[in-house]
Amino acid sequence: MDSFTITRPDDWHLHVRDEAAMQSVVPYTAKQFARAIIMPNLRPPVTTAAQALAYRERIEKAVPPGVDFTPLMTLYLTDVTTPDEIKRAKDAGVVALKLYPAGATTNSDAGVTDLRKTYKTLEAMQREGLLFLVHGEVTDPEIDIFDREAVFIDRVMRPLRHDMPELKVVFEHITTAEAAQYVTEADAHTAATLTPQHLLYNRNAIFMGGLRPHYYCLPVLKSETHRRALLKAATSGSPKFFLGTDSAPHAGQMKENSVCAAGCFTALSAIELYAEAFESAGALDKLEAFASFHGPDFYGLPRNTTQITLRKQAWQLPERLPFGAAEIKPLRGGEELAWRIV
Repeated sequence: MDSFTITRPDDWHLHVRDEAAMQSVVPYTAKQFARAIIMPNLRPPVTTAAQALAYRERIEKAVPPGVDFTPLMTLYLTDVTTPDEIKRAKDAGVVALKLYPAGATTNSDAGVTDLRKTYKTLEAMQREGLLFLVHGEVTDPEIDIFDREAVFIDRVMRPLRHDMPELKVVFEHITTAEAAQYVTEADAHTAATLTPQHLLYNRNAIFMGGLRPHYYCLPVLKSETHRRALLKAATSGSPKFFLGTDSAPHAGQMKENSVCAAGCFTALSAIELYAEAFESAGALDKLEAFASFHGPDFYGLPRNTTQITLRKQAWQLPERLPFGAAEIKPLRGGEELAWRIV
């Protein structure tokens, strides 16, 4: 197959930061995707409907003229988020709330310390039809970093699903065979997003030829066994799995540091990276549903009606790009990709 056309996809998990840095990265996503779920972990975090509306307006101003792109807004769940805020969020067009266990990842220090503290708010979300997006890792220091997702399933996901059976939950950027199996076997109110880096790479990529910080993200890349399980889930055709890049831009000096920031910047070439992953599994025919149908179906939104075309055409990613006043390195920067949007 030298080229193929699919319905224009959406990104169901995206970080764009704010201010000048945001203006640098939003155009890359808008070129490929019609919509994107915007993560709320700014400093300070987006915790109210009013803040979400203001953030959406700033993002819309960063979209290039003539480009059709819709940011879908979320709120950052805290221990003190109130049920009243959920009604305001619904009225403002917010579609979901995000769970960051306190200390789990970038800008998660204001996150939830005990999910039971938020149950009245989760019940309000269940009534209003807002989705619950979960960063699925426990943060106990005694739990090995490679086991935190699997432990989260038993400690948090199973009790949550029992207590809130009608709440739609997206287990975000899953990284393990255990998570893929859990979502496969769960009811229709549970789904998961998958990133390009977790479909393409295992943890060896972080250490190949030296420490490679641009492959470091959270949840961290896992073993080859887990990568294969994720790729099998993504290409299975199951409507429970859909595209979410978790593209997370950080200035170069934050990544190439003695204590580097977690996150892979993939917005520049996201759909091409997914095409590479699906082609490796002989499943390019399954990419459209994964990228363009399963997400809107789960969120209860219409599918897009426009299309994009990808061609088998080698091209080299730029080594670095402007990022506000700094620079950013995309994942695989300076290397060749096999597919390209035309």
